[in-house]
Amino acid sequence: MLEGKVVIVTGSGKGIGRHAAKTFAQERAKVVIADFDKALLQKTAGELGQLTETLAINVDVRNEDDVKKMVDQAANRFGRIDVLVNNAAIVPHFAWGIPRWPRIRDMEKEFWDRVIQTNLGGTFLCTRHVLPHMEARRSGHIINLYGGGGLKPAGACAYMVTKEAIRTFTRYVAEEVRESNVCVVIFSPRVPIATEGAPEEALRRMPGPEILGKGFVLAAELPMDQSGKCFAHENGKLTVEAQ
Repeated sequence: MLEGKVVIVTGSGKGIGRHAAKTFAQERAKVVIADFDKALLQKTAGELGQLTETLAINVDVRNEDDVKKMVDQAANRFGRIDVLVNNAAIVPHFAWGIPRWPRIRDMEKEFWDRVIQTNLGGTFLCTRHVLPHMEARRSGHIINLYGGGGLKPAGACAYMVTKEAIRTFTRYVAEEVRESNVCVVIFSPRVPIATEGAPEEALRRMPGPEILGKGFVLAAELPMDQSGKCFAHENGKLTVEAQ
């Protein structure tokens, strides 16, 4: 069903984004590997290029010019954009056992702004620039990422502000574009995941991105009546999460 379709995955040089991109590549979709890290970008694009046609684009999702160029490049190369996965984010990874982020009273505004503009701002900018392409074709899927963080101990506030905002953003955008036949959903990994760069102890203790299976592929195949909802992957299927 996804063969030949064009998928943009932001933050796909490593981790969950790389896993998502790989699952689309295995379905023979054409995959745009978009990442801030040039070295990881080229490495992942090269690996997935053995499975399908890929396009590597270095992008800072906080920068609107970067995002517009990314979308234009993808559309010019492939002629369409069918799926956007808004994965790029600054993630605290507290479950890895690494130092927690500062409490709000101790947090520098620059740090706060960087988290907000990457996670929430990047989701906004990428969505804003792909929607005209999808609406023109009256077809498309946008998959936004959710993540959890406990109230205690302190440190997760900036991250969770972005993720709760993205849930609201998703619901509202889903209604704005429903008549254009563009499906907008949230995908929740549900459990903490250890990716490249995690301490060895965390890699032994926690699941890797593979636990998400083909969750992103299934999300990109959801019918319009599921738009606006939040999903998790469980036993090879998507399950609806409570709003």
